[in-house]
Amino acid sequence: MLEILLFRVGEGSYAVRGSEVTALVRAARLTPLPRAPELVAGLLDLRGELVPILDLHRRFGHPPRPLQAADHFVIVQAGSRRIGLWVDRAEDFQSLPEAAFDASPAKLPRVGYVAGAVKLAQGPVLLSDLAAFLNEAESEALEAALREAADASSDGRGEA
Repeated sequence: MLEILLFRVGEGSYAVRGSEVTALVRAARLTPLPRAPELVAGLLDLRGELVPILDLHRRFGHPPRPLQAADHFVIVQAGSRRIGLWVDRAEDFQSLPEAAFDASPAKLPRVGYVAGAVKLAQGPVLLSDLAAFLNEAESEALEAALREAADASSDGRGEA
């Protein structure tokens, strides 16, 4: 069985593997992270852990909009890093047979951030590839911004 979490960003429906989800939280105020890639909306203090939150509106080419109280942060494990995905609404966990997964959309040209699609009654939904959400340059810039924020915080120069 394949467990997924369905979510909405703009008018689109998307999904992540349920095994990658570590928490689901209501949107909260974010702390800006200077020199982070534009994709990073800010940092969330999640029980003492600073988690970078990615703006999926920006990543998926939807019009930008301000954070709203009804939004959700889907906290996921993306390789060795925990990140948060800013979504309009987390909808539902679903268990599907593996046959519902189709990897072919991931092979189409210029389709980034997609591991494939899952076939649902309401139509296909793109399954996100968390390892591809940040390209190498974005990943390096995020690491540098996080290190700099941690150094500034430990030196007493500011808070992250």
